[in-house]
Amino acid sequence: MKTKYEKLSSLSDGVFRRLTGVKRATFVKMELILSDAHKIKKAKGGRPNRLAICDMLLMCLEYLREYRTYLHVGQSYGVSEASAYQSIRWVENILIKHPDFSLPGRKALLKSDMQYEVILIDATETPIERPKKNKNVTTLEKRKDTRSKVSSL
Repeated sequence: MKTKYEKLSSLSDGVFRRLTGVKRATFVKMELILSDAHKIKKAKGGRPNRLAICDMLLMCLEYLREYRTYLHVGQSYGVSEASAYQSIRWVENILIKHPDFSLPGRKALLKSDMQYEVILIDATETPIERPKKNKNVTTLEKRKDTRSKVSSL
């Protein structure tokens, strides 16, 4: 059975970028970083992952790009909601800690004359419109005066 990444590998570079939010070269670089971290993690042993590293990365990018729930993303990849959450968090944490994907502080950028190449993942978030709560809209029901049977005797 083909993995999702194997199905996407036949796409052109432009379509791959539109689908994942990153260039193919950046994806390969991320995959190498994750595979090194995975080797360190599994050096002592442990159960093999159900998903390949490239599919875990693709799942994380899909989550960031489309902002679907962990349940939906997990069902797309054939894993549980908890496994999807753990895999996405692991990928995010490894990539954030790696120096190739960390951004320098604001003061460091202002002091140096070097030009930095910045790689960003395109993940936009749109707010959900909900009605505002106020006292005029909600009406409280008055409690009926219920007397106990003991007091009426």
